[in-house]
Amino acid sequence: MSLYPKNMLFTSESVSEGHPDKLCDQISDAVLDECLRRDPEARVACNTFVTMGLILVGGQITTSALFDVEEAIRKLGNDIGYTSPKYGFDVNGATILRSFHRQSSDINLGVTKASGEIGAGDQGMMFGYACRQTEELMPLPIMLAHKLAMKLAEVRKQGILPFLGPDGKTQVTVEYRDARPVRVDYVVIAAQHTAEVLTPDGKFMTEDAKNEIIAKVALPVLGDFVDEKTKFAVNGTGKFLVAGPQADSGLTGRKIIVDTYGGWAVHGGGAFSGKDATKVDRSAGYMARYIAKNLVASELVSECLVQLAYCIGRVDPVSVMVNSYGTGKRPDTELASLVRKVFSLSPKGMIDHLRLRRPIFRKSATFGHFGRLDTDFTWERVDAIDELQAKAA
Repeated sequence: MSLYPKNMLFTSESVSEGHPDKLCDQISDAVLDECLRRDPEARVACNTFVTMGLILVGGQITTSALFDVEEAIRKLGNDIGYTSPKYGFDVNGATILRSFHRQSSDINLGVTKASGEIGAGDQGMMFGYACRQTEELMPLPIMLAHKLAMKLAEVRKQGILPFLGPDGKTQVTVEYRDARPVRVDYVVIAAQHTAEVLTPDGKFMTEDAKNEIIAKVALPVLGDFVDEKTKFAVNGTGKFLVAGPQADSGLTGRKIIVDTYGGWAVHGGGAFSGKDATKVDRSAGYMARYIAKNLVASELVSECLVQLAYCIGRVDPVSVMVNSYGTGKRPDTELASLVRKVFSLSPKGMIDHLRLRRPIFRKSATFGHFGRLDTDFTWERVDAIDELQAKAA
């Protein structure tokens, strides 16, 4: 049994680091990182809103850390490339407003335990997924979309396509036959650009510039998945000159499907960015991916969805579910019991095992939280294979 029909088209999208929502995710996680760098026990729930000329950042933070929030935000904006009004936003001249207060004492009653354990910082359900479509054990459409977004940033920052701006989106439609990805059917790229690549009448981006994006961004990433029937659309309205926060407001946590599995697998109730790991939206979301990936890597399943659910203030999950879509070498109920035996699923257990008190989260806020080969992303390790296989036997 498969998650989807054997023959179909499936589409996923990603966004660039300069997309207004992703700018907000990165600001929220940059604030989190600055807190953790100075105070690994910090409790952080940071949200950001951005619009033309304005950044508003705030939330609940309990920490001993002292740092310049405004300086951290401006440094981030410069790293992304929002350094001039021609890109729709200049972080160096933007107004930055902030409003923080301490975490609710009512929540802290349940999170801080005298035993040293940590209670869940909220209720909710979190999902993790893995499959054999790619070497990263991720669905192919979202991985291709992320790699296109990464390539857009690369050719911009290296000056290969100097007319590009920080804002952008990518979208890939993959054709499946007999449940296997065989080709890319449609590619959509929205790429912010400067006025230098407009047609003389100023109405459109030149075809030469569009073709350069296809040649230097799309084709190197998609490789053999492209054939003579593959369709490309670059800046479907004709141009993308007005972009960034000048064109769209941004908000933390609004790209959760981009952050996870591109719509291929279900998502839990919350976003990741701006939250320390006592918030199980983040820690259990990462742990569920870690479990699913190790189950697939151990060859106990070929495809796997894991759900974890928590009650605020409680240490143990209220439920653990494994769905192998009929690919499991053991019944799914047995696999769920195996998960409880092998993995520590308390908030403290997840934080300690995945080392989630380190300042590593700003870089997770772009190009997806999963399928990344960064050694700091401990939830992508496949180091539980031997234990899973031994206890399953």
